[in-house]
Amino acid sequence: MDTETIVIVAAHDEADRLPATLAALAAAFPGARVLVADDGSGDDTAAVGRAAGAEVVCTGAVIGKGGATTLAARRVLSRALEPDPPVFVLCDGDLAESAAQLPALAQAVRDGHCDLAVATFATRVGGGFGFAVGFAHRAIRNLTGLDTRAPISGQRALSGPAFAVVVPFAPRFGMEIGMTVDAVRAGYRLQEVELDLAHRATGRSWRGFVHRGRQLLDFLAVYASRR
Repeated sequence: MDTETIVIVAAHDEADRLPATLAALAAAFPGARVLVADDGSGDDTAAVGRAAGAEVVCTGAVIGKGGATTLAARRVLSRALEPDPPVFVLCDGDLAESAAQLPALAQAVRDGHCDLAVATFATRVGGGFGFAVGFAHRAIRNLTGLDTRAPISGQRALSGPAFAVVVPFAPRFGMEIGMTVDAVRAGYRLQEVELDLAHRATGRSWRGFVHRGRQLLDFLAVYASRR
């Protein structure tokens, strides 16, 4: 049993892909504690999570990824302060079978290569013109001096001490930028790890551009809060 890993899965209306994600996580981290941070889903996300044996932390209303994941993180935060804390893995609920790749992130932390391991996607799927991601990259570079390839990747592993520093997460889509900046400023080491991951991509559609516009607003807010 993997009692040295705690996994938090961020999910909003992911009832279709979440079962495959949780099945892959169960196989990849057998016996690990898995929590689903359900951000006010209107579908069966919560029921799917419980059926798969995960702990489900429901917000009751949409409060954004950062807020929902913070609620789940606070449930397990005491483990981050123990003498021998587990590694904390954060991921999105839409990874499906590709979530099986995530042990590589946890191993990078366990092996002492870094305190925060961030997954880069081997293959890019979807996306727009890169304005939001480009801003995220520049924001992290300006605030920390780091050049990151995947500034907003939600697939991460953290040591216990690093996890304790980055909670609470920045609101909504600012979560990952805030996490990176807070960890690096506290002296923790970041390493990016390329993995063969897949997720629900947003393309160059009206819905996709609205989504990325919301992201950019949150990126601006978290950048301003940490200047």
